[in-house]
Amino acid sequence: MKVLITGTSQGIGKAIAELFLAEGHSVIGIDRQGSSFEHADYVHYQCDVRDKENLPEVDGVEILINNAGTQNEDDIDINLKALIWITEKYGVQPKIRSILNIGSASGHTGAEFPEYAASKGGVLAYTKNAAMRVAPFGATCNSLDPGGVLTPLNECVMNDPELWAEIMDETPLKRWATPEEIAQWAYFLTVTNKFCTGQNILVDGGEAINYNFVWKD
Repeated sequence: MKVLITGTSQGIGKAIAELFLAEGHSVIGIDRQGSSFEHADYVHYQCDVRDKENLPEVDGVEILINNAGTQNEDDIDINLKALIWITEKYGVQPKIRSILNIGSASGHTGAEFPEYAASKGGVLAYTKNAAMRVAPFGATCNSLDPGGVLTPLNECVMNDPELWAEIMDETPLKRWATPEEIAQWAYFLTVTNKFCTGQNILVDGGEAINYNFVWKD
């Protein structure tokens, strides 16, 4: 299938693109950075997802994965507004089969930076809106909302032993996900799944269920 993925230069987006290519799909990447991919079925457009007047013309997208995002840097413009523009341009059309928005556990909990949490909360709501509008095409639209993932954006805490120990205390599974694990979820929700739609899928290693119950021994 023809798959468009934003934010393919590193981290989760790169892992998703690699998996789709390995499974024989045709992948178009959009990223403000260049690409290291050398694959016959990969086309890369280097542009900013916020620049809606200069987004590339790509017809017949069957799977759209909105992965591009940032943390504490114009979060609402990049994580929410640009995601909406991308979806309206490439996703809401008759050939679409699946849309996946990469949200965040913060959209469920309100944790992290204020604009980041607000932007990801908006993604959760917009996912339901888009799901209703692509349903007449027989398409699904969901959000995949990770907790901690081992990506370059998170190295500042991953490489700090004290902070990392605190984070692990809040994570029942005592580890973070790899980008490849999140890519498997993305593949399932867009290729295998044909019926689940309008849902916000939380994948956080159990952090949201850590109730920290305290009682006398």
